[in-house]
Amino acid sequence: MSKVTVRVPGTTANCGPGFDAIGMSCTIYNTLELVLSPEGRTVIEIEGEGSSQIPNDDRNIALQAVKAVLEHHRITDAGIYIRLNNTIPLARGLGSSAAAIVAGLMAANAVTGNRLSKQTLLEMATSIEGHPDNVAPAIYGGICLSVMHETGTKCLSFLPPPNLGLVVAVPEFTLSTKVSRQVLPKTVPLKDAVFNVSRTALLVGALAKGDLTYLKYALEDRLHQPYRERLVPGMEAVFAAAVNEGAHGVTISGAGPSLIAYTTENHLKIGQAMAAAFEKHGSMAAYHVLEIDTVGAEIIEFIA
Repeated sequence: MSKVTVRVPGTTANCGPGFDAIGMSCTIYNTLELVLSPEGRTVIEIEGEGSSQIPNDDRNIALQAVKAVLEHHRITDAGIYIRLNNTIPLARGLGSSAAAIVAGLMAANAVTGNRLSKQTLLEMATSIEGHPDNVAPAIYGGICLSVMHETGTKCLSFLPPPNLGLVVAVPEFTLSTKVSRQVLPKTVPLKDAVFNVSRTALLVGALAKGDLTYLKYALEDRLHQPYRERLVPGMEAVFAAAVNEGAHGVTISGAGPSLIAYTTENHLKIGQAMAAAFEKHGSMAAYHVLEIDTVGAEIIEFIA
């Protein structure tokens, strides 16, 4: 009977113009403890964020990830005990589902002998999640550029500029990725596609070179944020409040509704201003001052 505990970071995806392609790992974490036994019983315990909302049966996405690894190794009769301790807000655009998937895959891989590579885990995580932009940084840490190709998911990761900080305003209401995607158009004007290609290129260059002065322009987007704005009351005001306090730029985090400011200073003032702007538009909001996690998912305890 083996026991493993895995820590997985939250993530922010899209990062403005990089729709479904760019993701960053953030210093906010969920942990998953997994024990396999010969009993043949499944038990799931959940603490922290979303504990009253997350299912503790076969619908649990972390359990599905564990079972995916076990089935890969043709292990069908193991008893499974999972304990989740969550600090990543649920359905707020900070990669809570990706963290659960990666935690389940990595923990199950550990207790079955670490026979699967990170690339294989990425492929499996992408298959479960449907897209790689959150699961890739959850696995690798840092900033990840991901594409889906007929030969598999490809990910290029690199470390962030050391002075880049993140301030995330998390409103009290939730927003599912499914609903957030439904407001997006099936086609966009060529000029908007060109706009985003240029901004995405500038964003990657600014982050790789460490010249954050370009973020003011690089974080602009026309593919998803204008359409999702109506789902996040006060979004424009929150953006303006953060920039007024010194943020380099602000984007929707993932599918929302959290909004994330990129900054090198005034972190607390920016967070307070963002929360106040949300409140003026009818929503209470908390804020988190974060950095970019550079490690990704890691095993923090293993008992054979």
